[in-house]
Amino acid sequence: MPLTITVKDHEVTVAEEFVYLGSLIHSSVQSTHDINRRSAIACAALQSLDNQIWRSRVSTSTKLKLYNTCILPIFLYGSDCWAVSRTDARKINTFDQWCLRMLLGIKWHHFVGNYEVRRLTGQPKLTAIVQSRRLWTFLGTLRLWTITQMPRGSCHLSLQRTGGDLEDTPAPHG
Repeated sequence: MPLTITVKDHEVTVAEEFVYLGSLIHSSVQSTHDINRRSAIACAALQSLDNQIWRSRVSTSTKLKLYNTCILPIFLYGSDCWAVSRTDARKINTFDQWCLRMLLGIKWHHFVGNYEVRRLTGQPKLTAIVQSRRLWTFLGTLRLWTITQMPRGSCHLSLQRTGGDLEDTPAPHG
């Protein structure tokens, strides 16, 4: 029998998991369930284009552009809130390699290493993209908090984005 609670004389069933704004919320508070769900949805989207795009004579650069604009956003939706464990990171990188091999037409019996796949595509690791999104979400929240909560002139350090890396630069005073 499912667990229920009473709220203002109404019985409410407690759910183990539910989808809220496109993200899977699980009672374990781990991101693994949402990562698995997102990879399954992105995998289905990738496979739906298999014969039309990935196995066609479309150039690799066009395939990568389609992958980056059509498939990755499906997977990355909500990733800025994930708490990624080592196991999750391995799953994410495995999924990424599978996708890249599929769009390059590389089969397991071709014995092409992961480094070579990454070199051929020029794609960053998907875990690096997730980490970057989480960092920029945090920095945006921190910046908003500093603007609204801290007295003017009390923050003397700003972070600027240059070529994908962060650099510490003194903030202008004034």
